[in-house]
Amino acid sequence: MAEREPKKDRPHTRFHGRVEAPGRACAHAGCAEAGEFRAPPLAGAHGVGDGPAPYRWLCLDHVREFNAGYNFFRGMSPDEIHDAQRPFAGWEKETRAFNSTGGADRPPRWADFSDPLDAIQARFRDRMPVERKDGRPLSGKDREALRTLELEVDADRMALRRRYSELVRRFHPDRNGGDRSYETALAKVIEAYQQLKASPAFA
Repeated sequence: MAEREPKKDRPHTRFHGRVEAPGRACAHAGCAEAGEFRAPPLAGAHGVGDGPAPYRWLCLDHVREFNAGYNFFRGMSPDEIHDAQRPFAGWEKETRAFNSTGGADRPPRWADFSDPLDAIQARFRDRMPVERKDGRPLSGKDREALRTLELEVDADRMALRRRYSELVRRFHPDRNGGDRSYETALAKVIEAYQQLKASPAFA
């Protein structure tokens, strides 16, 4: 039977903020214990150059003493304390818009990127939506409607009407001797036309 490992004197020390470093003494004046717990520097302490002052390392007793005397609100006025204690303190900032179709946070177009060696575009070309030459935006539903009507992304309103009329004539029962087997296809054509007719790309 395998021998059990001896119990550690300080199990799970890393979960208590203890950082052992042989030879590092507690920074509290007159204390000879090991400095194993990090604490903020004393008020007025300076670092090297423009950098912040280094942390102090304290023993367990002195870091407990420091924590017991720490006051987050020290130096604040009553009004500042009241503001900091409000349930929504810090949440008043205006958030960025995540509108994918417009606004200041609209992502840049693929055409705005320079890829002279075709290193990125060649890899993702089959997954990237084709942009209209006039710059008008196309939604996912717009693209799906274009595929239904078998139209190019740069089709204009006249081409849309012409293609719609052509497909309606092809699928309408009156043009097929009363055959209603094309009704599903006709419904899709009408839905696609209504989608594109209201789209900004065809305004």
